[in-house]
Amino acid sequence: MNVRRPHISGAALAAVAVLGIGSLSACSTDSAAADGRFDVVASFYPMQFLAERIGGDHVHVTTLTEPGQEPHELELSLRQRAELEESDAALYLSGLQPSVDEAIDQAGLKTKIDAAHLTRLEDHGDVEHDHGGEEHPEEEHSLDPHVWLDPVKYAEIAEGVGTAFAKADPDHAADYRKNTDALVDRLHALDTEFRDGLKNTKTKVFFTNHASFGYFAERYGLTQEAISGVDPESEPSPARIRELREEARADGVTTVFYETLVSGKTAKTLADDAGLRTDVLDPLEGLTDRSKGDDYFAVMEANLTALKKALGAR
Repeated sequence: MNVRRPHISGAALAAVAVLGIGSLSACSTDSAAADGRFDVVASFYPMQFLAERIGGDHVHVTTLTEPGQEPHELELSLRQRAELEESDAALYLSGLQPSVDEAIDQAGLKTKIDAAHLTRLEDHGDVEHDHGGEEHPEEEHSLDPHVWLDPVKYAEIAEGVGTAFAKADPDHAADYRKNTDALVDRLHALDTEFRDGLKNTKTKVFFTNHASFGYFAERYGLTQEAISGVDPESEPSPARIRELREEARADGVTTVFYETLVSGKTAKTLADDAGLRTDVLDPLEGLTDRSKGDDYFAVMEANLTALKKALGAR
């Protein structure tokens, strides 16, 4: 299937301009990287991956979220804050890590690239919270930050990052654009794989540990039912567990997915209670020490394999 490659939107380009990149020096000789490369601090793995793929040999990338560390509740050390101050650029996704947002806002950086401004974020509905064992669901409407799980939106962000790097470090602009083009092409090929692989399935409903696959489900015509809300550490109410058991029977759900960086205890308890299987669906918020050799594409391919099995792809 041919997929038309979208160009970065006017809003995304405007957002890059707002970052103040246009006023940067024409070279990066003041880089904090020891080897003189353009020095980028990335907030967590999906941003690190973009910086490394787009920057190539011209960029030195460090990440604030270590392998195996859950990113939502990250608290920055003094060393990390100093690292931010000394870098040439920060690449982050506002709304996901409050301590990172605060530190970058306070840092005296010339280049602050917020991925949330390079694509359109959406509100994916109500999130239920459990209050001390009492069932008092409340509505929490906020923009869902998990855009990297949609390859098309991730490609839009990649376009914006490539533009930002080219403006911040114009001596290597041609290479940044070349690397961006290659990455965007690969992401659209991945989108085609998901469209084809999930086109014909016995069910369109999948259960996840927390609500990170909203954009993904929307892109591929699926329905995500999260045990918890957007926060992976939140506990579901008893009413939510009963609702999921009933839905599993009604919609032919076979599998409860858990993830790599947070406890799968609740998912496994629900699966045992409802007679379902468990499997891993990785939201790619970070790699683990066991993920050596894996990258964004390898994990997304594994996610596709797991979903095809769970949804009964034909």
